Amino acid sequence: MCEVTKKQVMELAQGKLDELVQLVSDLIQIPSENPIGSQREVIDFVKKYLAESQIPCEEVGGNPDFPCVVAKIGQEDGFSVILNGHVDVVPAGDREQWEFDPFSGEITEKEILGRGTSDMKAGVAGILFAMRMLTESGAKLNGNIRLHIVSDEESGGEYGTKWLSENGYAENADACLVAEPTSHNTIEIGQKGKVELIFKSHGVSAHGSLAGYKGENAILKLMKVLEHVDMFRQIEGRYSGSQIKALENSKIIANQKNGAGTGEVIDHVSANVGMITGGVRPNMVPDYCEATLDLRLPIGVGPEEIEECAKAIIDKSGVSGVEYDMDFQAYGNATDINAPIVEAIKKHAENLWKTEVLPAYQWASSDAREYRLKGIPTIQYGPSNTVGIHSYNETVDIEDVKNAGQIYIRSLCDLMGIK
Repeated sequence: MCEVTKKQVMELAQGKLDELVQLVSDLIQIPSENPIGSQREVIDFVKKYLAESQIPCEEVGGNPDFPCVVAKIGQEDGFSVILNGHVDVVPAGDREQWEFDPFSGEITEKEILGRGTSDMKAGVAGILFAMRMLTESGAKLNGNIRLHIVSDEESGGEYGTKWLSENGYAENADACLVAEPTSHNTIEIGQKGKVELIFKSHGVSAHGSLAGYKGENAILKLMKVLEHVDMFRQIEGRYSGSQIKALENSKIIANQKNGAGTGEVIDHVSANVGMITGGVRPNMVPDYCEATLDLRLPIGVGPEEIEECAKAIIDKSGVSGVEYDMDFQAYGNATDINAPIVEAIKKHAENLWKTEVLPAYQWASSDAREYRLKGIPTIQYGPSNTVGIHSYNETVDIEDVKNAGQIYIRSLCDLMGIK
């Protein structure tokens, strides 16, 4: 009996690409807002789809409000690939700001409309479709493909990818594809780390009518500290020779997407003063104030440098009675630009889109870090229109959806030894 070829798998998939588009629409029509909604219906839908695809699956998780679905096809031995996606979406927000029903899943001539189309139900549909086509084709996998569908990413991932990674579901994997939204010509192969830092200012309370003559205003003291936050942005990352090309790619992409000059965000610490809280009433001199900063760390920067800089900022301000708390959450992390999963996606994306595809680092962070922490070469690549992500009028292009599905399947065929 002849083995199923890559060509045969692709002929099967190409004949069913409209089913992939419909799958995206079906997922969009299931509201799964996080943290204000429920994930039950969308998780049940995924399980039903897998069952109809003859793919055994299991619901697991550390919190019943945020269940995960895991599945595996192929054999125990050989190359092992994880496909990851989240089915929770950010809240739709003010419906008056939408030009269409955010949960309609309407399919137009060129787009699919609704909350989660790009972030990231189109990507989830793509990896589900890839699993189904490989199973339906009967192709022999010289390895295995594991599916991780999670419902807790938008609120931090504690009960999603992080839980799966900490509970053995990622062990011995050789590669991971997270179908998060990227441009079709970008493969995310690394991202920045993260620190949350709180400056705390202590003053002396007094009646507001005596301000400037009595008491010590904690808000004004903290303002003097925050004047020097740019000192964090002077901290640069450290990159090995093999990472320089991806760094150059990243700066090009950042400048294109965010405006000229923003490329420096990739290899420098970014510091955002996101919240300030202080005072009790207008007629009281405030004796306490705090400011919370979101710091994103380039590759090679650790907590020691952030602490050293925080102390230097306080010293430079010239005020006393200011301290800080620091919650170090992650180092910057990266996958080698020549890893098999990178090369496979790059090759097939370039063949299909007829344009150069750049492996690059991301200025934000995502669940990909959980797999990289375990030493698994991990990338992000998925269909998207970035304009509506975490905003209003979110959409995804049908062409992007269909191409992403084909790129996933072609790449998996390569990694699974399907000729």
